[in-house]
Amino acid sequence: MNIIFLTLVDINSLDERGIYQDLLRKFRNEGHNVVVVSPVERRRNISTHFKESAEGSILKVKTFNIQKTNIIEKGIGTLALEFQYLSAIKKYLSHKKFDLILYSTPPITLVKVIEYLKKKNNAKTYLLLKDIFPQNAVDMKLLKEGGVLHRKFVNKEKKLYRISDTIGCMSPANAKFLLKHNPEIVPEKVEVNPNTIEPVSFNYTPEEKNNIRRKYGIPTDKKVLVYGGNLGKPQGLDFLLDTIAATKDPEAFFLIVGEGTEFDRIQKWFNDLKPVNAKLIKRLPKDDYDRLLTACDIGLIFLDKNFLIPNFPSRLLSYLEMKMPVIAATDPNTDIGDIIEEAKCGYKVIAGDQKEMQAKLQLILHKDNLQELADNAEKLLLKEYLVERSYNLIVKRA
Repeated sequence: MNIIFLTLVDINSLDERGIYQDLLRKFRNEGHNVVVVSPVERRRNISTHFKESAEGSILKVKTFNIQKTNIIEKGIGTLALEFQYLSAIKKYLSHKKFDLILYSTPPITLVKVIEYLKKKNNAKTYLLLKDIFPQNAVDMKLLKEGGVLHRKFVNKEKKLYRISDTIGCMSPANAKFLLKHNPEIVPEKVEVNPNTIEPVSFNYTPEEKNNIRRKYGIPTDKKVLVYGGNLGKPQGLDFLLDTIAATKDPEAFFLIVGEGTEFDRIQKWFNDLKPVNAKLIKRLPKDDYDRLLTACDIGLIFLDKNFLIPNFPSRLLSYLEMKMPVIAATDPNTDIGDIIEEAKCGYKVIAGDQKEMQAKLQLILHKDNLQELADNAEKLLLKEYLVERSYNLIVKRA
């Protein structure tokens, strides 16, 4: 098949690691031709360009700054994507024929691009639903429900679902929410197609792990609980900071690694309180981050307690890949905590319940056999989240 993939992720090679790169690499390795359409933000001063290769061709489209920027530029940039992507595709890819159009949310604003490609190529369309927008923005009070902008985005959302032949949701709760709030969607076109990866094996000795900890100034005699990833409003990170302040157990050391709109505020909190049981590190390159993860003991997931949509953060896969037990502090609507507990590889907490969080921390910090949870984490990854699962689901629908 000839496949075009539309994304907001900055992809420069299919040999990078990530949920989309791993999936596209699987398609390539199975003999399919892959073209990626990916943004290059204006802050990088790089023009739109197309690099064709048998290893996977990539069209980089110059856009406004849409990641880690102010809400006004992000909003304008998101709305402008449709024109920018469509213009670039017509200029660089008009001679190509595609059998499958693969795309993810965010954003929902590429409807005209997908319509154009579908009509021109008579191609199948497959949506990887990673974000339910604009409801998530309403949950975060970034959009007024029923307002002009909200109605505009809802219309685009509905149209995106309508032109998608298949919608792959991240979890059963995700699929259930989608169908409940969009009764016009034919249930047969919705399936669970979770975040998946091609795992890499990391085999470091205890001494090598201690050396990694020393490099970053992390104690070698503590159990390290790591939160890695985006530091933004949707993560509800006040509860993470409250947890650090409330945790008095001498066994525990918290590590936060990432960047995002909340980074400066979190850094100020660290500068003001100077916690002895925690460290903040700005985002690391993927390889360095993976090495650091191998030296940690327990993975942390946080989501804002006000979410009505059932999010399913992809950082879970990074923890499972490292054979790491997980504590998920989330809203009550997502099923990520249930899946973790059913797999016996960690615990769930309702975000904001510090008493429950401290109880689960005690369970995991002083569990006689932490290795059992770690082994179950690996089993969960191998059972549910290998890239072959996503690939096979998509191919059946193509």
